[in-house]
Amino acid sequence: MIRRTERLLLREWREDDLDTLAEINADPEVMRYIMDGSVRDREQTAAGLRRMMRSWQQHGFGQFAIEKDGSLIGWAGLAIPDFLPEILPAVEIGWRVDRRHWGQGYATEAAASSLRFGFDELGLDRLVSIRHVANERSRRVMEKLGLHHEFDTVVPGFEQPVAVHAITREQAA
Repeated sequence: MIRRTERLLLREWREDDLDTLAEINADPEVMRYIMDGSVRDREQTAAGLRRMMRSWQQHGFGQFAIEKDGSLIGWAGLAIPDFLPEILPAVEIGWRVDRRHWGQGYATEAAASSLRFGFDELGLDRLVSIRHVANERSRRVMEKLGLHHEFDTVVPGFEQPVAVHAITREQAA
C-alpha cells in the first residue's frame, strides 16, 4: 500500500526502518506525551514495528511509514485504540514525526491522507484521535483535519489525562 501527497510518500513498513524509528522513539521530546512519556529502546521499537506490520495483515489498515525525499521521518495512519477501552469499538488516526521535521506540516499532510484512506477506501464512518491534554501540537493537527473535541478522560494503567477528538465521514466530506 502506497500513498503519495504533495511532499510525502506514505508506504508500508520495512525491516530496515528499525534504526530510524528507534532514533525517533528515543527522543524524549517526541515521546513526551505518549503514554507515560518514556522513551522506547530498540527492543521496544522493534516490537512496535512488528505490531504495525501485523496490523495491515489483521485489519487491512495500519500506520504508514512517512518518507520525505527518500528518508523515513515518522508515521501516520490508523489503529485500534485498545489502550482506551471506553471508546471501543473505534479506529484512531494518529501520527509521530521526528522532531527535526516538526512545524513543517508533515503530520497534518500525512494524517489528512490517512483520513481520506479511512473514509474513502475503507468506508469507515467515524475516526477518533486521542492526545494528552497538554499536547497542543497534536490539538492543532486535529483541528486542521476537522476533528472536534468530544470529551476528556484518563488512560487506565497510566493515569494519563487525554482528550478524545472525532470526525465522521459526513463531517470530513
